[in-house]
Amino acid sequence: MLRVEHVNAGYGDVQVLWDVSFNVAQKEFVVLVGANGAGKSTLMRTISSIVPVTSGEIVFEGQRLDKVPPYKIVEHGIAHVPEARQLFPEMSVQENLELGSLRPEAKAKRAETMEWVFELFPRLKERRKQLAGTLSGGEQQMCAIGRGLMSLPKMIMFDEPSLGLSPLLTKEIFRLARRVHDEGLTILMVEQNVKQTLAICDRAYVLENGRIVMEGTGKELLENEKVKQAFLGI
Repeated sequence: MLRVEHVNAGYGDVQVLWDVSFNVAQKEFVVLVGANGAGKSTLMRTISSIVPVTSGEIVFEGQRLDKVPPYKIVEHGIAHVPEARQLFPEMSVQENLELGSLRPEAKAKRAETMEWVFELFPRLKERRKQLAGTLSGGEQQMCAIGRGLMSLPKMIMFDEPSLGLSPLLTKEIFRLARRVHDEGLTILMVEQNVKQTLAICDRAYVLENGRIVMEGTGKELLENEKVKQAFLGI
């Protein structure tokens, strides 16, 4: 479904990604793990065309994405739930969700999709008229995920969904991500919370200093000695 091939990218003269290649199959749950500063968020932004590719290719369902402007990425069926939520704080929860459903296919099913989002996140339904900026961190993360789902994506990308959340809320967010995946959605997630994400994903890649250094199933990497030492403190 998604092919990233020999991608180099960065910010101006600072190169962050070095010859990165990986793939995500349809209906897979794939995780990219790595330490802080490894280039995980930059890789997400590169797939979304926010950070330009200096060389290499990004292909989604047979179509090149690295030549597509950022505002057209959602039209290809990709939703990006960014790091730190990035909601519109002066707008209500419902208005933030509605902004996720602006492409024609999603707009036609807006009411139906919103009910599904409210089923996933009952707390959002209770707070639908509340300003997004007044929500707790966990509620804001739910709203950001809900906004992404409102676009009816074929693949949704989560950038550090557990950032700033309590262990209990982190567990809940991961449970909901798994539920969304079980309903047929392809997921690409980057995370520092290695143990929990490897436990729920199908496959994973380890990113280190902007390079893919390891790959395998979630179970394989959980049992890998280098992963245990580097990320799990074992």
